[in-house]
Amino acid sequence: MTGSLPCMSMDARICTGWVLGFLGLFVLQAGCSSLTGLQERYVVCSYDKVWEAALESVKDRAIKVQEKEKGLIETAWLEIPMPGRKYGAFQREMESKDRSRIVMKVKRLQDVTNVNYLEERQRWAFRGGSRLFGWADTDPSQEVMTDIQQRLDDKLKEQGCTLA
Repeated sequence: MTGSLPCMSMDARICTGWVLGFLGLFVLQAGCSSLTGLQERYVVCSYDKVWEAALESVKDRAIKVQEKEKGLIETAWLEIPMPGRKYGAFQREMESKDRSRIVMKVKRLQDVTNVNYLEERQRWAFRGGSRLFGWADTDPSQEVMTDIQQRLDDKLKEQGCTLA
């Protein structure tokens, strides 16, 4: 049959399965996109040494959460001026800024320690409606992620740890 929908020639249960499968893939893909920028390191070293190296690597920011037993380090938001952004149809230059925070997790594994980290970044953006401007999620800064990675690697080496 030309011009008919793919499910028209199938049993209703099979069609529902196909639709749910495609919907599931869409949801999975959307969920994974929120993890963009997640970096991981596997380290042959004690948990305590890796924890100290992780703390040292974000020392330039205020620490909001520091829970060693849970393996969680979270920095406070850091606002960063972003000059040169323009808004609206007339491309007016207005105050623009981003804000950034780092979330790190340190996990004990059998014979290695895992560290993963990401930068959560938001930009001050035009939103319209009753709140003209507000924070909107944006991609992590490659520069920030590279800097954190380099500092973490350096601190791990200082502790005598080996990257796996």
